[in-house]
Amino acid sequence: MEIRDAGPNHIEGITAIYNDAVKHTTAIWNDTTVDYMNRAAWLAGRQQAGYPVLVAVDDRGAVLGYASFSDWRAFDGYRHTVEHSVYVRSDRRGKGIGEALMQKLISRAQAIGKHVMVAGIDASNGGSIKLHEKLGFEHVGHLKEVGVKFGSWLDLAFMQLKLDARQSPDGVPTR
Repeated sequence: MEIRDAGPNHIEGITAIYNDAVKHTTAIWNDTTVDYMNRAAWLAGRQQAGYPVLVAVDDRGAVLGYASFSDWRAFDGYRHTVEHSVYVRSDRRGKGIGEALMQKLISRAQAIGKHVMVAGIDASNGGSIKLHEKLGFEHVGHLKEVGVKFGSWLDLAFMQLKLDARQSPDGVPTR
């Protein structure tokens, strides 16, 4: 397995993983699948904003998983905080791909000077919560019944990881 920046040749694999998560999991709180053009625009938007989209690929180039981050919120005061997402192909979950993607993604966020990475996770997704705990994320909030999918209310767990030890936004990272 290799982790690299996503390109146009990875869009089909990213789209398939995304749509599988929409149809079969509560990892994505959308009910509607997307097409190739939607994910191509999403990839272009992330890259234009200077944010990475990473893919894990096998030795044949097949996409096994992907991860990215973007702005936490649109206001200037949140400019040091990003929210991430990570998805792994259903037949490859539990094999360390998500962790490897997250480690690279965290490094990329640190490299561009971000201070906090936020995760919004379906509170019943124990696998994702355990992965984030393993990577050092802390539980910081729990919103009850804020989402719905498959006819059930969903709770949202918030976790965060401090990416550096700056004492002020203009301070020099010490990690």
